[in-house]
Amino acid sequence: MANQDKLELFREKIDEIDSDILDLLSKRAKIAQDVGLLKGSAPKYRPEREAKLLARLRADNNGPLQNIALNRIFTEIISACRALEESPVVACLGPKGTFSEQAVLKCFGHSCEVSFVASIDAVFREVQAKNAAYGVVPLENSTEGAVARTLD
Repeated sequence: MANQDKLELFREKIDEIDSDILDLLSKRAKIAQDVGLLKGSAPKYRPEREAKLLARLRADNNGPLQNIALNRIFTEIISACRALEESPVVACLGPKGTFSEQAVLKCFGHSCEVSFVASIDAVFREVQAKNAAYGVVPLENSTEGAVARTLD
């Protein structure tokens, strides 16, 4: 069998697997919606539950995907499913492209709305005023080490 024929067979297998993944993602999303209905007004974001799920998947991972890639993939799957229940607003110290934004995306995935504010105090005010469900502030930075305002 020629390499081109082998390549075509592999591509067909990948296409089939992608269709299976899509079907499973849709099933997962539907169950997540059902869970959201059962939760009612209870918090939708459960970081301890997500941490346990990611830890279990890393423990079960036999490769070839590395655990860091697996974490990123499943963080986005969880984020997209959570957004079916609610798409949280997360306030963080701006501007766009900061380490604070990276922390938001690492924790919440891309299916959240990021609200960039000008100061650490403004992050806390946004959460207190319920303009944001969550706030992310730096504990340390490269210029001053521990961020005293956050610790205060």
